[in-house]
Amino acid sequence: MSREDGGSGSAAPVPGTPRASAGKGRIRPLDGLRGLAVAAVLAYHGGISWARGGFLGVDAFFVLSGYLITTLLLKERVRTGGIGLASFWARRARRLLPALLVMVLVVCLVSPHLIPPPDLAGLRGDALAALLYVANWRMIFRGTDYFAQTATPSLLQHTWSLGIEEQFYILWPLLMIGMMRVSRARGGRARAMLLLISVGGVGVSSALCLGLSTDPAALGRVYFGSDTRALALLIGCAVAVVLARSPRGRVRHPSLLAGAAVCGAVALAWSWSHLDGTEASLYPGGLLAGSLATAAVLTHVVTAPGSVAARILSLTPLVLLGRISYGVYLWHWPLFMWLSAERTGLAGIGLFGLRSAATVAVAALSFVLIELPVQRSPLRVMRRPLPALAASGLCLTLVAGVAISALPSGSQLGPSTASTPEGTATAPPEQNHRPGRLPHRPTDRHHQPGKAVSAVIMGDSIAWSLLHYLPPTPGVALHDITRQGCGLALGSPYRYFGSLHNVSRRCERWPSDLREAVDRHHPDVVVILFGRWETMDREYDGRWSHIGEKEFDAYLRAQLDRAVDTAAARGARVLLATEPYNHRGERPDGGLWPEDQPERVDHWNRMLRQVAARKGGSVELLDLARRLCPQGAFTWQVDGVRVRSDGVHLTAEGARWLEPWLTSQLKTAAR
Repeated sequence: MSREDGGSGSAAPVPGTPRASAGKGRIRPLDGLRGLAVAAVLAYHGGISWARGGFLGVDAFFVLSGYLITTLLLKERVRTGGIGLASFWARRARRLLPALLVMVLVVCLVSPHLIPPPDLAGLRGDALAALLYVANWRMIFRGTDYFAQTATPSLLQHTWSLGIEEQFYILWPLLMIGMMRVSRARGGRARAMLLLISVGGVGVSSALCLGLSTDPAALGRVYFGSDTRALALLIGCAVAVVLARSPRGRVRHPSLLAGAAVCGAVALAWSWSHLDGTEASLYPGGLLAGSLATAAVLTHVVTAPGSVAARILSLTPLVLLGRISYGVYLWHWPLFMWLSAERTGLAGIGLFGLRSAATVAVAALSFVLIELPVQRSPLRVMRRPLPALAASGLCLTLVAGVAISALPSGSQLGPSTASTPEGTATAPPEQNHRPGRLPHRPTDRHHQPGKAVSAVIMGDSIAWSLLHYLPPTPGVALHDITRQGCGLALGSPYRYFGSLHNVSRRCERWPSDLREAVDRHHPDVVVILFGRWETMDREYDGRWSHIGEKEFDAYLRAQLDRAVDTAAARGARVLLATEPYNHRGERPDGGLWPEDQPERVDHWNRMLRQVAARKGGSVELLDLARRLCPQGAFTWQVDGVRVRSDGVHLTAEGARWLEPWLTSQLKTAAR
């Protein structure tokens, strides 16, 4: 999302374009519309309940960019008889690149100190994609779901829209020049062809949206695609061409246009407050309707600058926010990620207020100290197209090098990117987990011959991370039947960080896996470490339920009984490991996701105690929760050791720290 100076660049107006209501060619209502759009985006990312569709503010920016860029290019053609590509691209670079370079550099320098290492995986590639304006295609190739928060999103995920706009800045002027040369026409005929291309492009883009959206797995492709999101940009282009054809900015039937603008404003208010990003009607219906609504409002305020709508959008707070909207958009996402509820102690409206204030302050500084000085620089190198483009490329290269070198290497990122001790790559325990895809896992990695205690470890990705990093356990042979992303609860679908998933068929094999391990190894001890997946919202018996509800608790107890009975079938002692508190991430408003709520973890651990008491002496508790959370609350460090890598899984240091205690507990249980 970028911002164009409303009509700036020439004192000579294009026939049919609106006269600016402020100096230097600015159109105040358009700045106000920008302010509203970026406020909607902030409210959406802040988890404000009445801004469910605030993400559509980006589409309003697309429409504005299409309109303003086309208007500027048509002005230049009227004034000079052509379009100077190098000059245009150099102006775009001066306007957009400096603030982006600073933001990416700061994100890469600061984030390693504020974000858990596993959540930095991929940030190097994201930084390069952002600087090259191809972030949207990187999101597509990585299978990113904009509306699924399955882990901490990339700190540069928001640059996807900048990529789309920059690609538009490159291709649209070329298309305009090519069309004008092919047509060999001037005036109305050339503009008519441009209008035809714009409207036809909207149709093609909408058709692509409709066709691709039939596959639920391709919604990320639809949302991030340059071709599918071009419809908003092209609607803005069409508006610019139509207004350029109107003498002195006059339009026929102004009252009809005013009515359309009212309908558009109502449609924008409703869609920004109600439309959910996961609804099928969004593609292309919601995107198209929102873009047309923005176009109606835009057309009305630029052709009727004295109207009520134009006066409302010209209110000083909205105009000022619109003036710095590019910086607000650039900085809001990393600042929202850094200013977490855990770090600030705030949540809800208080947290949103702090985040928004910090964003506006940083954006204002960026505008005053970076954006304006570069645009107004008297240096000739900044004014001449080719030297300016060369300088931009050099700065981009330097920032990319510094940013990449500032980020930790793969070996420092923990389970997300680290290699096993044997040097074979592994998948992350939970981050980027896709239901149905489980990594290959070597079994019996810690097996030791002789009279060692034989212990089968059954569990989810927390147990996996423990075994993954556990050093040799003297006198204990461990047999690994952990499964990442799997629990005892099997109901589908379930909600994980607010997104729907189905249980993998491999997860359904835990009873047979446990039975086979017991029959094969005749263990002295079986450790059962679950709970992460049992605390999630899950559809059970035809309705959504969760731990703490009577019927679902009965189901979980039955699953626990089944696991304990299978584990003890050959006389093994069963250790039920309590679930530690987790803090994998925060909701947009700073609150905890349901699966991280301490009350649910406590309820699960009480259930474990009840099962152990009912089963008698062959079943005991392994109080991992007290070991990892000695103060009765989540913590990253214990005894000066960072024990959790991402708020859920164990670090290598944490596993080494746990080893003596775990070995002792297993040996004691086997006696």
